[in-house]
Amino acid sequence: MKTFLYLLASIFFLISCNDNQNNKDWIYLFDGKTTDGWRGYNSDELPPGWIAKDGMLMFEREGLQLEQDYEGGKDIIYAKDMYSEFEFYVEWKIPPGGNSGIFYHVQEGYDFPGDSSPEYQLIDDVNYTKFHDVTEYNKLFDASQPEKLQDWQKTGANYAMHTVPEDVEKVLFPAGEWNSTTIVFTNQKVEHWLNGVKLLSFVPWSDEWNDLKNSGKWKKSPDYGKSKTGYISFQDHGSSLWFRNIKIRKL
Repeated sequence: MKTFLYLLASIFFLISCNDNQNNKDWIYLFDGKTTDGWRGYNSDELPPGWIAKDGMLMFEREGLQLEQDYEGGKDIIYAKDMYSEFEFYVEWKIPPGGNSGIFYHVQEGYDFPGDSSPEYQLIDDVNYTKFHDVTEYNKLFDASQPEKLQDWQKTGANYAMHTVPEDVEKVLFPAGEWNSTTIVFTNQKVEHWLNGVKLLSFVPWSDEWNDLKNSGKWKKSPDYGKSKTGYISFQDHGSSLWFRNIKIRKL
């Protein structure tokens, strides 16, 4: 079954690439050649390490920075426009032990985008804890097995909010291979997709949403998820990153 799902996701991935490129509603956020439109969060310039190369928007570094030593501060935003209700699509890959994320409805002026903005999590589910010690961090949230990556920290989660249900057959290609992500956001429903499989959906600003926000990581972040419009952002979390076919369409 798992092999069949991987094959099905691969076929969907190729078909969706062609369909998306032929759809005139899509707005390309990356021209494949330059970093036009992109700059650092709370900055007028693109942080060092982010480049356009071989049709990819990339963050290059040698090796991984350990989680406990990570300083951050290199997140980037697409600053040409803000988006409210949208469908966003991107293809991405990360190295073994890699970590990143896609923020939306980003507002500047905070320490980092996640203080106010939801995040579609990108991470190496399989190998992350082989490279990073998450034990002390996860103890802050009373995790029963703090040494392990928690469900709310895994790829496709609405980070620290909504997790992928157990009955969903998530297809995540290994570190170093390309994956595709789609985020559909409307004021009535949000959907997270990975490699053609819908992972989860939720209603923004609902009672359930507020309960999760006020009981977890974001309970001391009063502006989390408050904005209904904002920038698209990619997170630098200490590893090399590769993005391509970055596009969005307004709904």
